Amino acid sequence: MSDEAPSLEFELEPILQDFPDSFESERLLLRAPRVGDGAVVYEAAVESIEALRPWLEWVHLPMSVESCEKSIRRGVANWILREDLRLMLFDKQSGRFIGGSGLHGPDWDSRCFEIGYWVRSSEANKGYVTEAVRAIAEWTFDALHANRIEIRMDVRNERSWRVAERAGFAREARLVKHRRALDGVFSDTFVYARTRP
Repeated sequence: MSDEAPSLEFELEPILQDFPDSFESERLLLRAPRVGDGAVVYEAAVESIEALRPWLEWVHLPMSVESCEKSIRRGVANWILREDLRLMLFDKQSGRFIGGSGLHGPDWDSRCFEIGYWVRSSEANKGYVTEAVRAIAEWTFDALHANRIEIRMDVRNERSWRVAERAGFAREARLVKHRRALDGVFSDTFVYARTRP
């Protein structure tokens, strides 16, 4: 991770900033969404719907290849606008779509980003998400000159907070009755973070 001050390029408006739209970890290719990715997202989401349903709102919407493709195309547009940086995770050897991640709600002025993630059920418990989160964090510090990266999750989602811990994030807070969860309960939220050294 570079400790150099951000270049003048990073003083530009976000939409004018250039940075790579793909990078790799040991086993994964991580890249921005592309037109046509909807079919693989649909396949993985349908396979994983029961595991994802408690935590992800979009799983509750009517789902089809077309709806997933519309979501992908919004992701392409948001990437160009620098409003949301969705990432697709693929196994480098097989090319299989593993899951989704990305940097959501970027605060470009303070260089603060939030990582979200999900994995298809057949690829769970293989360390892919932890590997992806580590790679995304390093890319965010290096390419985007982040000052702070957060991960937030329902305290009941132990698998998610274990990923954050394995990826080197520290638990900073427990926000009590922070939001109404998808099951209607007012749930607490854990906040994990890493900051630039």
